Amino acid sequence: MKVAIIGGGPAGMMAAITAKKNGNDVYLLEKNNRLGKKLLITGKGRCNITSSLDIKDFIVNIPGNGKFLFSAFDNYTNKDIIDFLNKKGVKVKEERGNRIFPVSDRSLDVLNAFEDEIKKCQIKLKFNAKVMKIEVKDNKVEAICYEDEKGALKSLNVDKVILATGGSTYKVTGSTGDGYKLAKELGHTVTTIRPSLVPLTTKGDSLVTCKNLQGLSLRNVGIKFINLENKKIIYEDFGEMLFTHFGVSGPTILSSSAHLLRYKNIDELLNNDKIELRIDLKPALNEEKMDLRIQRDFNENKNKEFRNSLDNLLPQKLIPVIIEKSNINPYKKVNEITKQERNRLSLLLKNFNIIISGFRPIDEGIITAGGISVKEINSKTMESKLIKGLYFAGEIIDVDAYTGGFNLQIAYSTGFTAGYNC
Repeated sequence: MKVAIIGGGPAGMMAAITAKKNGNDVYLLEKNNRLGKKLLITGKGRCNITSSLDIKDFIVNIPGNGKFLFSAFDNYTNKDIIDFLNKKGVKVKEERGNRIFPVSDRSLDVLNAFEDEIKKCQIKLKFNAKVMKIEVKDNKVEAICYEDEKGALKSLNVDKVILATGGSTYKVTGSTGDGYKLAKELGHTVTTIRPSLVPLTTKGDSLVTCKNLQGLSLRNVGIKFINLENKKIIYEDFGEMLFTHFGVSGPTILSSSAHLLRYKNIDELLNNDKIELRIDLKPALNEEKMDLRIQRDFNENKNKEFRNSLDNLLPQKLIPVIIEKSNINPYKKVNEITKQERNRLSLLLKNFNIIISGFRPIDEGIITAGGISVKEINSKTMESKLIKGLYFAGEIIDVDAYTGGFNLQIAYSTGFTAGYNC
Protein backbone atom coordinates (compact mmCIF):
# COMPACT_ATOMS: atom_id res chain seq x y z
CA MET A 1 0.00 0.00 0.00
CA LYS A 2 1.11 3.54 -0.72
CA VAL A 3 0.39 5.77 2.27
CA ALA A 4 0.70 9.57 2.46
CA ILE A 5 0.91 11.27 5.84
CA ILE A 6 0.13 14.97 5.74
CA GLY A 7 1.88 16.80 8.59
CA GLY A 8 5.24 16.15 10.21
CA GLY A 9 4.48 16.76 13.87
CA PRO A 10 4.58 14.04 16.56
CA ALA A 11 1.33 12.45 15.33
CA GLY A 12 2.45 12.45 11.71
CA MET A 13 5.94 11.15 12.48
CA MET A 14 4.56 8.35 14.65
CA ALA A 15 2.01 7.46 11.97
CA ALA A 16 4.71 7.38 9.29
CA ILE A 17 7.04 5.14 11.32
CA THR A 18 4.22 2.74 12.23
CA ALA A 19 2.79 2.56 8.69
CA LYS A 20 6.26 1.85 7.29
CA LYS A 21 6.89 -0.93 9.80
CA ASN A 22 3.59 -2.40 8.65
CA GLY A 23 5.10 -2.88 5.21
CA ASN A 24 3.69 0.17 3.44
CA ASP A 25 5.36 2.54 0.99
CA VAL A 26 5.22 5.74 3.05
CA TYR A 27 5.42 9.40 2.06
CA LEU A 28 5.56 12.08 4.77
CA LEU A 29 4.63 15.56 3.52
CA GLU A 30 5.46 18.61 5.64
CA LYS A 31 4.80 22.17 4.52
CA ASN A 32 7.67 23.54 6.63
CA ASN A 33 11.33 23.00 5.80
CA ARG A 34 11.75 20.63 8.74
CA LEU A 35 9.81 18.22 10.96
CA GLY A 36 8.45 18.81 14.46
CA LYS A 37 8.50 22.60 14.67
CA LYS A 38 5.81 22.68 17.34
CA LEU A 39 7.36 19.75 19.20
CA LEU A 40 10.52 21.82 19.66
CA ILE A 41 8.69 24.51 21.64
CA THR A 42 6.57 22.24 23.84
CA GLY A 43 7.27 22.39 27.56
CA LYS A 44 9.09 25.69 27.03
CA GLY A 45 11.60 23.92 24.83
CA ARG A 46 12.05 21.01 27.26
CA CYS A 47 9.29 18.77 25.85
CA ASN A 48 6.84 17.34 28.38
CA ILE A 49 6.90 13.96 26.63
CA THR A 50 4.03 12.28 28.47
CA SER A 51 2.72 11.59 31.99
CA SER A 52 3.71 8.78 34.37
CA LEU A 53 0.08 8.25 35.41
CA ASP A 54 -1.51 4.91 34.68
CA ILE A 55 -2.75 5.13 31.10
CA LYS A 56 -6.29 4.50 32.42
CA ASP A 57 -6.08 7.79 34.31
CA PHE A 58 -5.36 9.76 31.15
CA ILE A 59 -9.03 9.88 30.20
CA VAL A 60 -9.99 11.95 33.27
CA ASN A 61 -7.40 14.53 32.20
CA ILE A 62 -8.95 14.90 28.77
CA PRO A 63 -12.10 17.03 29.05
CA GLY A 64 -12.41 17.10 25.26
CA ASN A 65 -13.91 13.73 24.20
CA GLY A 66 -11.51 11.66 26.29
CA LYS A 67 -13.56 8.44 26.01
CA PHE A 68 -12.95 8.42 22.26
CA LEU A 69 -9.29 7.60 23.01
CA PHE A 70 -9.71 4.34 24.95
CA SER A 71 -8.63 2.15 22.05
CA ALA A 72 -5.80 4.44 20.94
CA PHE A 73 -4.33 4.49 24.45
CA ASP A 74 -4.60 0.69 24.62
CA ASN A 75 -2.70 0.48 21.34
CA TYR A 76 0.15 2.79 22.35
CA THR A 77 0.81 3.78 25.96
CA ASN A 78 3.03 6.19 27.83
CA LYS A 79 5.36 3.24 28.53
CA ASP A 80 5.63 2.61 24.80
CA ILE A 81 6.83 6.14 23.98
CA ILE A 82 9.31 6.04 26.88
CA ASP A 83 10.63 2.67 25.64
CA PHE A 84 10.96 4.04 22.11
CA LEU A 85 12.96 7.05 23.32
CA ASN A 86 15.15 4.95 25.62
CA LYS A 87 16.07 2.68 22.71
CA LYS A 88 17.04 5.80 20.74
CA GLY A 89 19.30 6.93 23.60
CA VAL A 90 16.94 9.52 25.08
CA LYS A 91 16.71 8.98 28.84
CA VAL A 92 13.76 10.48 30.70
CA LYS A 93 13.00 11.78 34.18
CA GLU A 94 9.85 12.43 36.19
CA GLU A 95 9.04 15.85 37.64
CA ARG A 96 6.20 17.22 39.75
CA GLY A 97 2.71 16.47 38.55
CA ASN A 98 3.78 13.15 36.99
CA ARG A 99 5.36 15.01 34.08
CA ILE A 100 7.97 13.14 32.02
CA PHE A 101 10.83 15.12 30.43
CA PRO A 102 14.07 14.17 28.70
CA VAL A 103 16.96 14.14 31.20
CA SER A 104 18.72 16.62 28.92
CA ASP A 105 15.80 19.09 29.12
CA ARG A 106 16.09 19.38 25.33
CA SER A 107 13.07 18.86 23.08
CA LEU A 108 15.53 18.62 20.19
CA ASP A 109 16.69 15.25 21.54
CA VAL A 110 13.13 13.92 21.28
CA LEU A 111 12.78 15.24 17.73
CA ASN A 112 16.15 13.77 16.77
CA ALA A 113 14.97 10.36 17.96
CA PHE A 114 11.96 10.52 15.65
CA GLU A 115 14.02 11.82 12.73
CA ASP A 116 16.59 9.08 13.20
CA GLU A 117 13.88 6.41 13.11
CA ILE A 118 12.30 7.98 10.01
CA LYS A 119 15.67 7.91 8.29
CA LYS A 120 16.28 4.33 9.40
CA CYS A 121 12.87 3.30 8.02
CA GLN A 122 13.66 5.03 4.71
CA ILE A 123 10.42 6.99 4.73
CA LYS A 124 10.13 9.33 1.75
CA LEU A 125 10.15 12.92 3.03
CA LYS A 126 8.78 15.88 1.10
CA PHE A 127 9.44 19.28 2.71
CA ASN A 128 7.87 22.62 1.74
CA ALA A 129 4.98 20.56 0.38
CA LYS A 130 1.55 22.09 0.91
CA VAL A 131 -1.27 19.66 0.21
CA MET A 132 -4.06 21.41 -1.69
CA LYS A 133 -6.54 18.58 -2.19
CA ILE A 134 -7.28 14.96 -1.39
CA GLU A 135 -8.77 13.32 -4.46
CA VAL A 136 -11.50 10.74 -3.92
CA LYS A 137 -13.19 8.33 -6.32
CA ASP A 138 -16.17 6.17 -5.38
CA ASN A 139 -15.86 7.41 -1.80
CA LYS A 140 -12.29 6.13 -1.56
CA VAL A 141 -8.97 8.00 -1.37
CA GLU A 142 -7.19 7.98 -4.73
CA ALA A 143 -4.52 10.71 -4.76
CA ILE A 144 -3.28 13.93 -3.19
CA CYS A 145 -2.39 17.17 -4.95
CA TYR A 146 0.31 19.35 -3.43
CA GLU A 147 2.46 22.36 -4.18
CA ASP A 148 6.19 21.68 -4.05
CA GLU A 149 8.85 24.13 -2.85
CA LYS A 150 8.88 25.81 -6.28
CA GLY A 151 5.13 26.32 -6.29
CA ALA A 152 4.52 23.66 -8.90
CA LEU A 153 1.34 21.61 -8.50
CA LYS A 154 2.01 17.87 -8.31
CA SER A 155 -0.09 14.76 -7.86
CA LEU A 156 0.70 11.60 -5.92
CA ASN A 157 -1.43 8.47 -6.32
CA VAL A 158 -1.99 6.82 -2.93
CA ASP A 159 -4.11 4.13 -1.30
CA LYS A 160 -4.34 5.73 2.14
CA VAL A 161 -4.02 9.25 3.59
CA ILE A 162 -3.42 10.17 7.24
CA LEU A 163 -4.31 13.77 8.05
CA ALA A 164 -2.07 14.95 10.91
CA THR A 165 -1.87 18.66 10.20
CA GLY A 166 -2.42 19.87 13.77
CA GLY A 167 -4.81 22.57 14.93
CA SER A 168 -4.92 26.35 14.68
CA THR A 169 -2.62 27.40 17.53
CA TYR A 170 1.03 28.45 17.16
CA LYS A 171 0.55 29.37 13.50
CA VAL A 172 4.28 30.15 13.16
CA THR A 173 4.90 26.40 13.44
CA GLY A 174 2.60 25.68 10.51
CA SER A 175 -0.59 24.90 12.43
CA THR A 176 -2.85 27.07 10.29
CA GLY A 177 -5.93 24.86 10.07
CA ASP A 178 -5.16 23.46 6.59
CA GLY A 179 -6.39 20.01 7.55
CA TYR A 180 -9.81 21.32 8.53
CA LYS A 181 -10.32 22.67 5.00
CA LEU A 182 -9.20 19.42 3.39
CA ALA A 183 -11.55 17.40 5.61
CA LYS A 184 -14.49 19.77 5.09
CA GLU A 185 -14.14 19.43 1.33
CA LEU A 186 -14.64 15.69 1.80
CA GLY A 187 -17.81 16.19 3.85
CA HIS A 188 -16.39 16.02 7.35
CA THR A 189 -17.76 18.15 10.19
CA VAL A 190 -15.35 20.50 11.96
CA THR A 191 -16.60 21.45 15.41
CA THR A 192 -16.11 24.97 16.77
CA ILE A 193 -12.43 25.87 16.94
CA ARG A 194 -11.30 27.57 20.17
CA PRO A 195 -8.01 27.99 22.02
CA SER A 196 -7.37 25.62 24.90
CA LEU A 197 -4.62 25.72 27.53
CA VAL A 198 -4.76 29.47 27.07
CA PRO A 199 -4.30 32.38 29.53
CA LEU A 200 -7.36 34.19 30.87
CA THR A 201 -8.19 37.89 30.74
CA THR A 202 -9.63 40.29 33.29
CA LYS A 203 -11.06 43.81 33.20
CA GLY A 204 -11.87 46.74 35.47
CA ASP A 205 -10.55 46.59 39.04
CA SER A 206 -9.39 43.01 38.53
CA LEU A 207 -7.26 44.08 35.56
CA VAL A 208 -5.70 46.84 37.68
CA THR A 209 -4.87 44.24 40.35
CA CYS A 210 -3.28 41.89 37.80
CA LYS A 211 -1.24 44.70 36.27
CA ASN A 212 0.03 45.68 39.70
CA LEU A 213 1.07 42.06 40.26
CA GLN A 214 2.42 41.50 36.73
CA GLY A 215 5.24 38.97 36.69
CA LEU A 216 4.44 37.53 40.12
CA SER A 217 4.36 33.75 40.11
CA LEU A 218 2.57 32.03 42.98
CA ARG A 219 3.47 28.44 43.82
CA ASN A 220 1.43 25.96 45.85
CA VAL A 221 -1.77 27.98 45.81
CA GLY A 222 -5.30 26.69 45.56
CA ILE A 223 -7.60 28.03 42.86
CA LYS A 224 -11.34 27.75 42.35
CA PHE A 225 -13.51 29.11 39.57
CA ILE A 226 -16.94 30.08 40.82
CA ASN A 227 -20.13 30.66 38.84
CA LEU A 228 -21.46 33.69 40.70
CA GLU A 229 -24.98 33.08 39.37
CA ASN A 230 -25.45 29.82 41.23
CA LYS A 231 -22.39 29.94 43.55
CA LYS A 232 -21.22 26.57 42.24
CA ILE A 233 -17.57 25.58 41.78
CA ILE A 234 -16.78 25.09 38.08
CA TYR A 235 -13.18 23.96 38.45
CA GLU A 236 -10.54 23.73 41.17
CA ASP A 237 -6.84 22.96 41.19
CA PHE A 238 -3.63 23.33 43.16
CA GLY A 239 -0.22 24.45 41.95
CA GLU A 240 1.37 27.37 40.18
CA MET A 241 -0.12 30.49 38.56
CA LEU A 242 1.12 33.77 37.19
CA PHE A 243 -0.19 37.34 37.05
CA THR A 244 0.20 39.16 33.73
CA HIS A 245 -0.55 42.56 32.19
CA PHE A 246 -3.85 41.17 30.81
CA GLY A 247 -4.91 38.78 33.57
CA VAL A 248 -3.66 35.38 34.72
CA SER A 249 -1.66 32.48 33.33
CA GLY A 250 0.51 29.58 34.53
CA PRO A 251 -0.10 25.80 34.65
CA THR A 252 -3.25 25.75 36.80
CA ILE A 253 -4.84 28.58 34.82
CA LEU A 254 -4.05 26.96 31.47
CA SER A 255 -5.61 23.68 32.58
CA SER A 256 -8.67 25.54 33.87
CA SER A 257 -9.24 27.06 30.43
CA ALA A 258 -9.73 23.59 28.93
CA HIS A 259 -12.55 23.08 31.41
CA LEU A 260 -14.05 26.58 31.28
CA LEU A 261 -14.44 26.70 27.51
CA ARG A 262 -16.86 23.74 27.72
CA TYR A 263 -18.93 25.16 30.57
CA LYS A 264 -22.56 25.90 29.72
CA ASN A 265 -23.17 29.55 28.68
CA ILE A 266 -19.54 30.42 29.48
CA ASP A 267 -19.40 33.37 27.06
CA GLU A 268 -22.55 34.90 28.54
CA LEU A 269 -21.23 34.42 32.08
CA LEU A 270 -17.88 35.98 31.20
CA ASN A 271 -19.54 38.94 29.52
CA ASN A 272 -21.65 39.55 32.64
CA ASP A 273 -18.76 39.30 35.14
CA LYS A 274 -20.13 36.08 36.60
CA ILE A 275 -16.94 34.01 36.61
CA GLU A 276 -14.73 34.53 39.67
CA LEU A 277 -11.25 33.14 40.23
CA ARG A 278 -10.84 32.56 43.96
CA ILE A 279 -7.20 32.12 45.04
CA ASP A 280 -6.29 30.51 48.34
CA LEU A 281 -2.85 31.97 49.07
CA LYS A 282 -2.34 29.65 52.03
CA PRO A 283 -4.09 26.35 51.21
CA ALA A 284 -2.12 24.42 53.84
CA LEU A 285 -3.79 26.47 56.60
CA ASN A 286 -7.47 26.28 57.49
CA GLU A 287 -9.20 29.42 58.76
CA GLU A 288 -8.28 28.75 62.40
CA LYS A 289 -4.62 28.07 61.63
CA MET A 290 -4.55 31.05 59.30
CA ASP A 291 -5.63 33.32 62.12
CA LEU A 292 -3.04 31.79 64.47
CA ARG A 293 -0.33 32.35 61.87
CA ILE A 294 -1.30 36.02 61.48
CA GLN A 295 -1.37 36.47 65.28
CA ARG A 296 2.13 35.00 65.50
CA ASP A 297 3.46 37.36 62.84
CA PHE A 298 1.70 40.29 64.48
CA ASN A 299 3.21 39.43 67.87
CA GLU A 300 6.66 39.42 66.33
CA ASN A 301 6.00 42.81 64.70
CA LYS A 302 3.68 44.40 67.27
CA ASN A 303 5.52 47.74 67.31
CA LYS A 304 5.69 48.03 63.52
CA GLU A 305 3.22 49.64 61.17
CA PHE A 306 0.87 47.22 59.41
CA ARG A 307 2.53 47.83 56.01
CA ASN A 308 5.81 46.50 57.40
CA SER A 309 4.44 43.42 59.14
CA LEU A 310 3.73 41.01 56.30
CA ASP A 311 7.22 40.28 54.95
CA ASN A 312 7.30 36.73 56.34
CA LEU A 313 3.78 35.96 55.19
CA LEU A 314 3.63 37.14 51.58
CA PRO A 315 5.79 37.87 48.50
CA GLN A 316 6.92 41.51 48.52
CA LYS A 317 4.99 42.40 45.37
CA LEU A 318 1.74 41.13 46.84
CA ILE A 319 1.90 43.06 50.11
CA PRO A 320 0.71 46.51 48.87
CA VAL A 321 -2.22 44.90 47.05
CA ILE A 322 -3.25 42.88 50.10
CA ILE A 323 -2.99 45.94 52.33
CA GLU A 324 -5.22 47.94 49.98
CA LYS A 325 -7.83 45.18 49.69
CA SER A 326 -7.88 44.59 53.46
CA ASN A 327 -9.03 48.17 54.12
CA ILE A 328 -6.67 48.29 57.11
CA ASN A 329 -4.80 51.55 57.58
CA PRO A 330 -1.24 50.73 56.37
CA TYR A 331 0.24 53.11 58.97
CA LYS A 332 -1.68 51.61 61.86
CA LYS A 333 0.46 49.95 64.52
CA VAL A 334 0.10 46.19 64.50
CA ASN A 335 -0.78 46.05 68.19
CA GLU A 336 -3.72 48.36 67.43
CA ILE A 337 -5.28 46.15 64.77
CA THR A 338 -8.66 44.83 65.87
CA LYS A 339 -9.79 41.22 65.81
CA GLN A 340 -12.35 42.16 63.17
CA GLU A 341 -9.60 43.60 60.94
CA ARG A 342 -7.43 40.56 61.52
CA ASN A 343 -10.30 38.27 60.52
CA ARG A 344 -10.82 40.35 57.39
CA LEU A 345 -7.16 39.88 56.49
CA SER A 346 -7.38 36.14 57.13
CA LEU A 347 -10.44 35.84 54.91
CA LEU A 348 -8.69 37.80 52.14
CA LEU A 349 -5.66 35.52 52.18
CA LYS A 350 -7.92 32.50 51.81
CA ASN A 351 -10.16 34.17 49.21
CA PHE A 352 -8.19 36.50 46.93
CA ASN A 353 -10.70 37.13 44.17
CA ILE A 354 -10.32 38.07 40.50
CA ILE A 355 -13.17 38.46 38.00
CA ILE A 356 -12.42 36.68 34.71
CA SER A 357 -13.57 38.31 31.48
CA GLY A 358 -12.43 35.92 28.74
CA PHE A 359 -9.79 33.89 26.95
CA ARG A 360 -6.69 35.16 25.18
CA PRO A 361 -6.62 34.79 21.34
CA ILE A 362 -6.24 31.42 19.66
CA ASP A 363 -2.65 32.23 18.67
CA GLU A 364 -1.77 32.13 22.38
CA GLY A 365 -3.40 28.79 23.05
CA ILE A 366 -1.07 25.84 23.48
CA ILE A 367 -3.53 23.54 21.76
CA THR A 368 -6.77 23.72 19.80
CA ALA A 369 -10.13 22.64 21.17
CA GLY A 370 -12.49 21.49 18.45
CA GLY A 371 -11.68 19.82 15.14
CA ILE A 372 -12.83 16.84 13.14
CA SER A 373 -15.93 15.44 14.85
CA VAL A 374 -15.16 12.19 16.67
CA LYS A 375 -18.60 10.93 15.58
CA GLU A 376 -17.19 10.66 12.06
CA ILE A 377 -14.03 8.72 13.00
CA ASN A 378 -13.70 5.05 13.89
CA SER A 379 -12.09 5.18 17.35
CA LYS A 380 -10.51 1.73 16.94
CA THR A 381 -8.68 2.57 13.68
CA MET A 382 -8.79 6.39 13.31
CA GLU A 383 -10.28 5.86 9.85
CA SER A 384 -12.96 8.18 8.53
CA LYS A 385 -16.48 6.79 8.60
CA LEU A 386 -17.20 8.83 5.47
CA ILE A 387 -14.21 8.25 3.19
CA LYS A 388 -12.47 4.88 2.86
CA GLY A 389 -8.69 5.14 3.21
CA LEU A 390 -8.74 8.49 5.04
CA TYR A 391 -7.40 8.55 8.60
CA PHE A 392 -6.87 11.23 11.24
CA ALA A 393 -4.22 11.66 13.95
CA GLY A 394 -3.33 14.23 16.58
CA GLU A 395 -4.65 17.69 17.25
CA ILE A 396 -6.79 17.86 14.10
CA ILE A 397 -9.26 15.56 15.90
CA ASP A 398 -11.74 17.13 18.34
CA VAL A 399 -9.85 15.88 21.43
CA ASP A 400 -7.81 17.94 23.88
CA ALA A 401 -6.42 17.60 27.39
CA TYR A 402 -5.04 19.45 30.36
CA THR A 403 -1.34 20.26 30.66
CA GLY A 404 1.01 17.50 31.79
CA GLY A 405 2.04 15.59 28.66
CA PHE A 406 -1.45 14.30 27.84
CA ASN A 407 -1.79 16.11 24.52
CA LEU A 408 1.48 14.72 23.20
CA GLN A 409 0.42 11.24 24.26
CA ILE A 410 -2.78 11.74 22.25
CA ALA A 411 -0.57 12.52 19.25
CA TYR A 412 1.57 9.39 19.65
CA SER A 413 -1.39 7.09 20.36
CA THR A 414 -3.66 8.30 17.54
CA GLY A 415 -0.68 8.45 15.15
CA PHE A 416 0.29 4.88 15.99
CA THR A 417 -3.31 3.67 15.65
CA ALA A 418 -3.78 5.34 12.26
CA GLY A 419 -0.45 4.06 10.97
CA TYR A 420 -1.01 0.54 12.28
CA ASN A 421 -4.39 0.26 10.55
CA CYS A 422 -3.19 1.42 7.14
